[in-house]
Amino acid sequence: MLNLSKISLRRGRKLLVSGVTFQAHAGQRMGVIGANGSGKSTMFAMLLGELEPDDGTLNMTVGLEIAHVAQESPDSSRSAIDYVMDGDPELRKVQTAIAAAEDEKNSEAEVHTLYERLETIDGYSAEARAARLLHGLGFAADDIRKPVRAFSGGWRMRLNLAQALMCRSDLLLLDEPTNHLDLPAILWLERWLKRYEGILLVISHDRDFLDQVCTRIAHIENEGVQTYTGNYSQFEKLRAEHLALQHAMHSRQQKEIKHIQSYVDRFRYKASKARQAQSRLKMLERMTVIAPAHVDSPFKFHFAEPKKQPQHLLNLMDAAAGYTDSNDGPVLTNIKLNISAGDRIGLLGVNGAGKSTLVKALSTGSTLLSGERILSKDTKIGYFAQHQLDLLRPEESPIDHLRRYRPDDREAEQRSFLGRFGFSGERIFEPVAPFSGGEKARLVLALMISQAPNLLLLDEPTNHLDLEMRQALSMALIEYSGALVVISHDRHLLRSVCDELLIVHDGIVDRFDRSLDEYPAWLKEQEAANDSMKSDVAPEATPTRQLNKKEKRRLDAERRQRLKPLTDKVRKIEDQLGKKKSELQALEERLADEALYADSTRQEELAALSKEQAQIKVDIETLEWSWMEASEAVEKSEQY
Repeated sequence: MLNLSKISLRRGRKLLVSGVTFQAHAGQRMGVIGANGSGKSTMFAMLLGELEPDDGTLNMTVGLEIAHVAQESPDSSRSAIDYVMDGDPELRKVQTAIAAAEDEKNSEAEVHTLYERLETIDGYSAEARAARLLHGLGFAADDIRKPVRAFSGGWRMRLNLAQALMCRSDLLLLDEPTNHLDLPAILWLERWLKRYEGILLVISHDRDFLDQVCTRIAHIENEGVQTYTGNYSQFEKLRAEHLALQHAMHSRQQKEIKHIQSYVDRFRYKASKARQAQSRLKMLERMTVIAPAHVDSPFKFHFAEPKKQPQHLLNLMDAAAGYTDSNDGPVLTNIKLNISAGDRIGLLGVNGAGKSTLVKALSTGSTLLSGERILSKDTKIGYFAQHQLDLLRPEESPIDHLRRYRPDDREAEQRSFLGRFGFSGERIFEPVAPFSGGEKARLVLALMISQAPNLLLLDEPTNHLDLEMRQALSMALIEYSGALVVISHDRHLLRSVCDELLIVHDGIVDRFDRSLDEYPAWLKEQEAANDSMKSDVAPEATPTRQLNKKEKRRLDAERRQRLKPLTDKVRKIEDQLGKKKSELQALEERLADEALYADSTRQEELAALSKEQAQIKVDIETLEWSWMEASEAVEKSEQY
């Protein structure tokens, strides 16, 4: 159990939180949200024992094993899989003790005791568990034996995450775990965390991730922490209902709705704008629910109307893209992409598939190896990528940077513009060198927007941005009248602003004709197809003969008869899984009742419910493994 009672924390002279009181128990998954600088990471540092609370009491169950993701990039000659296995300290301790005992020829009884302990902690399957973690986070089978230092910074951070997940912890602290992950890895991580049996505290600005993973939300605001039962969408709805009672804020919301509605009314029957109008109409439906939760956001900005909007903005014809210093050939080939006014395109694909390579080919042609890039003379590109944060002049202030783009504006206008991105007071005159990643990202976005582009190319624009800034960016992009191409693992942003999806895979760029919610299913299909190709025998090695209809019906009947016991078993396990998951959901609803923890007379009931919850989770995991084995048996039988 984790218990915070009247906790206060400071950073220097600044009071971050005061009087914080809440509890967390095994099986609860809590999302910790709040503006950048509100104290989320400081609270994690307190839980890790790196600092003491300024006031109040922190109580944790004795012997609580805590796991967290190291923030420094590892540099080691150890293999990736060995590095991940280091995340289980007891495993390494027992393995070291066994090696020492055998070298010193200790008694058989002592060595036997150590091997029993190794079995108890599931040590014999440790390497397989580590390999599954690496596979889930996107590492290829050939990569797991490579040294850690052979990987780039982003992949090393994935290794840190895998190491934290390897720990058999009671409390897992994750600070922005999705920052270095692509969408397939995020989807895998969501599934893994939903099976985690300890206490999970996760800081994230990815609302879809919070929705999928969390059962509670802790919102840090105005030096306090308010806890809510449910996921992020439920928190947002509850907070929206509270804020909607405040008339002034509600009036501001109505203005925003009216602004979007006017756009819809103006353009919904105009052929060239109909698709954009329809997109805004969908967001309008969502806004009535979610907007009140953000009406007090410090970020309010919009994109200026482009001075010119040519119909045909940019075209890649029979293009190949890649890097001249690489011996591996083009990353992408046969690219045919025409971007017209009003296009709103989202790019999907795993990390390394070539999404950023494609966007660089569009922005400057720097990665274009062959083919033609046709740019309209009136196209004005606004390009955002993470490396641009490093291009800011460290010694200059936000207003110095803005003056380079808008030298004729009065200082009052420049102050007002920067204020919409959270820069106010003396902050606009301070050097950007010590700014956080989020502040630098906001400044780069502000500078890009100040140029009034008619084509936006956005490569992971939400990295480092908190939830309020992400919401403000989504709203600004919804209203934006130009064209855009966006790479993002933020599913909320993709759903909100994109009308069309392209998939970058296997060296090509394809139209993705399904919805974003169908992307996980598509990934599974691709994985199954790849596995099937590996196991297929060459066609010429398997002679075939034409079957007549009667013989084919007989063989089909025999096949169905052979498969029936196996398919019946799969259905039976699925029924059992459904019942167990319903039981777990009902149990977690009971465990979410705050009164259960506040009433000291109900401790036995709490213990019984927690024990029952743990048992059901074990049953579900056992059934899931049984289902996988049964499904594999069906697949193998179908091949014969």
